[in-house]
Amino acid sequence: MLSGICQPFDPNVVIGLEDRDDAGVYRLGENLAVIEHMDFFTPIVDNPYDFGQIAAANALSDIYAKGGCPLTAMNIVCFPNETMDISVLREIIRGGVDKLTEAHVVLLGGHSVMDPELKYGLSVTGVINPNRVIRKLGARPGDVLVLTKPLGVGIISTAVKAGMADEKTIAVATKQMTTLNKKAAELMLEHQVHAATDVTGFGFLGVVSEMLEPANTGMFIYTNQVPLLPNVREYVKMGLIPAGTHRNRDFHSHFIETNLSDETMFILFAPETSGGLIMAVPEAQGEPLVGKMREAGTLAAIVGEVVSAPAGKIKVV
Repeated sequence: MLSGICQPFDPNVVIGLEDRDDAGVYRLGENLAVIEHMDFFTPIVDNPYDFGQIAAANALSDIYAKGGCPLTAMNIVCFPNETMDISVLREIIRGGVDKLTEAHVVLLGGHSVMDPELKYGLSVTGVINPNRVIRKLGARPGDVLVLTKPLGVGIISTAVKAGMADEKTIAVATKQMTTLNKKAAELMLEHQVHAATDVTGFGFLGVVSEMLEPANTGMFIYTNQVPLLPNVREYVKMGLIPAGTHRNRDFHSHFIETNLSDETMFILFAPETSGGLIMAVPEAQGEPLVGKMREAGTLAAIVGEVVSAPAGKIKVV
């Protein structure tokens, strides 16, 4: 979408448009840079307070994925004020502020517009040492892949829209989406992380594909080690598959080699909201990192490994 746009060169840009990474990073000094990201979307849960929390946690996630510390945020609001009571917006913003407070992030303001469709999100600014930025690319042969949250949020959201999800499953999915990646990021920084990103609307295999360096790395994904939220397989068997799943699969399928069923691949390609972090760490550090994360209450797991061949391919087994 942005190809062909000519930008002025600035040597202080650490991560910019051309890098296609999770957040922008701009160097202010030898040991200080600002890191910026924004995200907003339509409601994926019925409760406005929960929606506000999810949107805030989601916007913060990309700062954490780069190893940054979020400091301030600005609200982004599109609100149908002619068809929806203002109390709904009040609850959304309250949810967002409460999640920012948990993250020790200050809301400075924001902007709202009238829109027939409700949307909410945030623009977040943090700080980072420009020499310690964790990029999406950089995974090395011999690394293992650590995932910090189970998959299945998008599939459960589809089941909710169809009126097929039970309250317990909805509660588990909502809790996961409102959980910050803050603790996982803090533990990540205690280890030698070569690459990291967060699991987003591109789905698990979509974001893992973006971590490939096609010239010299490939990956194995071990599906029996990938944690899933409750009832996800059952919902897929019922045909409750998010529309974005097919787009994700079509766009990234040239990276994938597998003999597994469509059912499994739908799960791995389904969009996620406020998903976990996926990081590449040396094999010797994988189990210790997962152990610390589990002690901290994070459902982390080693789900794959980085290899030298076949380069540019992800074998899903």
